[in-house]
Amino acid sequence: MNLDFTPQQETLAKRVREFAADRVAPFRAESDRRAEYRPGLLAEMAAEGLFGVRVPEEFGGQGLDAVSVGIVLEELAAADLSVCYPVLNAALVGGVLAANGDPAQLARWLPGIAAGTSVVALGLTEAGHGTDAAAIETVAEHSADGWRLTGEKTSIMATAYATHGLLFARTGEAGARGISAFYTPLHGVRRELHTDLGCRSGGRGRFALDGLRVADEDLVGRPGAGFVEVMRGFGVSRALISLMAVAVGQAALDEAMAHAGRREAFGRPIGKFQSVAFPLVEHATMLHAARLVSYEALAAADAGRDPRLPANMAKWWAPKAAMEAVHQSLLTMGHLGWSEDGPVAQRLRDVIGLQLADGTAAATKLVVARHLLGREAAP
Repeated sequence: MNLDFTPQQETLAKRVREFAADRVAPFRAESDRRAEYRPGLLAEMAAEGLFGVRVPEEFGGQGLDAVSVGIVLEELAAADLSVCYPVLNAALVGGVLAANGDPAQLARWLPGIAAGTSVVALGLTEAGHGTDAAAIETVAEHSADGWRLTGEKTSIMATAYATHGLLFARTGEAGARGISAFYTPLHGVRRELHTDLGCRSGGRGRFALDGLRVADEDLVGRPGAGFVEVMRGFGVSRALISLMAVAVGQAALDEAMAHAGRREAFGRPIGKFQSVAFPLVEHATMLHAARLVSYEALAAADAGRDPRLPANMAKWWAPKAAMEAVHQSLLTMGHLGWSEDGPVAQRLRDVIGLQLADGTAAATKLVVARHLLGREAAP
């Protein structure tokens, strides 16, 4: 078993790490205080090709494999978790479109995503339907001039920045098979931003769809197939989010270990005390294992195998492990960790949200249970 990245992937990791260290990390605290990205950031990310990682090369993207996308998001998250969401959205939405669009649609949709001129949001969650996403109530009604979408989408990352959305609406019967997907510009859509505990610059919010007009040619794939297709995409995106969590936890642990080597108590570095060193070792071990499971899922997807079992194992575990690692880092650093002027407090606020994003622990454990026990014996 080879757990090493390819030379091309190592080069990619180095390039994104250097970009993140120079153009992302120095602005993390200020972006959090302002609750918005610094001016020009999205354009710089687009110039680095970060929005086209999953877009095929013939449409202006890089056509990278899933493992490489994980590398990109891991490096970005270590610098600032909030900047990952437009890249994650572009990878997930770009993948769904590439798998389901016809040639004319792909030629119209994908170059803008790859170039960063189309900043995309995924509009699935509603106020009354999060985990039970198959019960969404947004309605798409067909008429002579296309479709009219009426309803509300909420808890949507990148609401503040999105120019286009992959929106899900009911076009048929109750349940998953009655939901269709539409890819459309969001011009004129009413938006409201949320005030969040963490990832404040990520621009999470709600869309109000007041009879939004969508053309016939903006229907993605077959009517009634939208929900099924995006759920297939979650097999990859849940592993990607897990890596984002691991990166935040590891960045906090790195800060704590550096502090343990500098800070002295009773005449020696505090890292000499088992009560300080051993908890850091335990959390480093948990994060390392979570990272391996996450990459196992992405490697399975790249090999054409079903990634859902390791991806859902990673998704319920990695955000929890990361949150606990950041918490331990805060305790290790004492008052410096507690202070918003220190390097850890914001990371704790940010990473908590990943326990909700793209599926809660209960939802992902249910997927795992059905794989291991079978649907007949599982909850």
